[in-house]
Amino acid sequence: MRCFREGILGGVSERDAVEQRVLPLVVRIERAAPPERTDALEAAALAVLALLGDVRAAEGGEWAEAVRSWERGRIRKVVRRARGAEWRRVLGLPGLTVAHGTAEVRVHPPVPLDAWPRELARLQVSGTELADSAEPGPPGEEAVLWINPRLGMSAGKAMAQAGHAAQFAWWGAGEEARREWRERGFALAVRTADPADWAVLSGGGLPVVRDAGFTEIEPGSCTVVADAPWLRSGGSRPTGRGAAPGRPGREEGGAEAAPAPESEGKRNLLVPEV
Repeated sequence: MRCFREGILGGVSERDAVEQRVLPLVVRIERAAPPERTDALEAAALAVLALLGDVRAAEGGEWAEAVRSWERGRIRKVVRRARGAEWRRVLGLPGLTVAHGTAEVRVHPPVPLDAWPRELARLQVSGTELADSAEPGPPGEEAVLWINPRLGMSAGKAMAQAGHAAQFAWWGAGEEARREWRERGFALAVRTADPADWAVLSGGGLPVVRDAGFTEIEPGSCTVVADAPWLRSGGSRPTGRGAAPGRPGREEGGAEAAPAPESEGKRNLLVPEV
């Protein structure tokens, strides 16, 4: 399935004119005890939310400028792996660690695309092939990030995509919904959608992450759908600063609103080229 809007895919936008930053995520993968795949995907999503909701990323915080600069460009995320001494060095850098199930993921404030800290730059991107020892159970009432069942992605790639979707759910929440979600520990689940349900999920007006195709998959591929009560109820949709109410706008992080098919009367929110 291709998911793109004419004039955006492969094009140049104002997001390209600003300094490009990337959000580094590091997953701990010890040889003797690698994490479960679903735990790692959920931990990555939780790590992104933890950073976005941290006081240091808020106005006036020590990470605020880096986060705002990153959101003005393309909200790139790169997942690297670490173990042993590598992991201990990573813990010495500014950031947050999320432990979830069998997984540990550390997220760091966004860095310039071409100026990674040495301790992070030396880590490997490859080697993030993970598996679940058992089929994950059905999700509950929490937010659900639905993975496209037709795409084959490494765990590292899928972790970055889950992070994008979690960020979109955060953007789409009003202040009250964010507060309640935070109080519940950002309860979420990452699941692979049933192939029979994907068309409805990706075309039903919920936020859809679209990949730029830099690695692994075809440009314009729709990778994850973010589903949460506040998104289904028509809660606060990211329309960008200064956008007129009711009109498609551009979110700070590079998201654009693309109209859904006329028969649906809704619009999908896409995160293009992330």
